[in-house]
Amino acid sequence: MKSMKRSVYKFVLILMVVGSFAVCISVTQADQRQSLHEVKDKPLASDFVLKDIDGKEYRLSQYRGTVVLVNFWATWCPPCRYEMPSMERAYEKLKKSGIIILAINIGEDEDAIFKFTADYPVSFPLLMDQDSSVIKQWPVTGLPTTYVVDPKGHIVYRAIGSREWDDEALLQKLEALR
Repeated sequence: MKSMKRSVYKFVLILMVVGSFAVCISVTQADQRQSLHEVKDKPLASDFVLKDIDGKEYRLSQYRGTVVLVNFWATWCPPCRYEMPSMERAYEKLKKSGIIILAINIGEDEDAIFKFTADYPVSFPLLMDQDSSVIKQWPVTGLPTTYVVDPKGHIVYRAIGSREWDDEALLQKLEALR
């Protein structure tokens, strides 16, 4: 009987430790989901020319003098799908400040992106990197990844994973770069 009580006690103790650890991780992840990580060396952002689904060309360097969010995403990526509505809400607030969002889809065609926009309508440009040539020039390790480019063209922040882009603290950080 004592050994049974000891086993139950160990099991409960292990559950408590694991549960506490899980809570710590989820709190840390929640904080990171809303944070922007400063890029220490602030490299010059690699320029690109990409088309949207209507064939209009966009060149990153044409936005010098403004803050630009460069978001790498895909329609099949659940975190990308999760963050897209908040990115649209953020864009509606930020465009008054002249801040631009360029969302670069990786490896998909117009049809896939067009279907995506039926469920996730956005008003900012959705660009196509069909051959993945642009993503290779940027240090992207997973999707979604978003870079914040300052008015001088330097990468100042990075966010790996989804964010609630319309969060007031994030918006203030972006607006402070203008």
